[in-house]
Amino acid sequence: MKKITLGAQTILYPMPAFLIGANVGGKANFMTAAWSGIANSNPPMVTVALQHSRYTYKGIKENSTFSINVPSEDQVKETDYCGIVSGAGKDKTADCDFSVFYGRLETAPLIEQCPVNLECKVVHTLNLGSHCLIIGQVEETYVSEDCTIGGQPDVDKVKPIVFSVGAEKRYYGIGEPLAKAFSAGKELKK
Repeated sequence: MKKITLGAQTILYPMPAFLIGANVGGKANFMTAAWSGIANSNPPMVTVALQHSRYTYKGIKENSTFSINVPSEDQVKETDYCGIVSGAGKDKTADCDFSVFYGRLETAPLIEQCPVNLECKVVHTLNLGSHCLIIGQVEETYVSEDCTIGGQPDVDKVKPIVFSVGAEKRYYGIGEPLAKAFSAGKELKK
């Protein structure tokens, strides 16, 4: 397969479309971020990379807490809106008709309509240049009961959104299962 070069870029697939929540001046605000991921399992930690100028970042610095909210496919308009509008001039919580709740940390706003929510406290920040990498320890995980099977989240019920860069920037759903994890590769064992 012939390859072309594009220079140094951060093209990885898939990227999650998360709604990052923080209280800014005592008011809930949410922004869309695709540069997020899992960092550690014990203790459970996640990462979010945000530009220093983002309004939500101001709230994360203010409270040392944040939330990661996993929107479902039916929340694609709200997810996009939270990525193209700044909370400095708009009340995105009201505009998107989000019902906000708070957990143990009391300063990390969570969106009730999102099927999965992670409540996090900041444990590290790393200035990388254009972005600050925020590492948060997950203090609690909330999952909508109707999105579970046997007490565990079911991706087919959560219906998370993924973001794609490249020729066209788009949101996608997950799609059809391809194979069972930790099983499909066994036939290649020798």
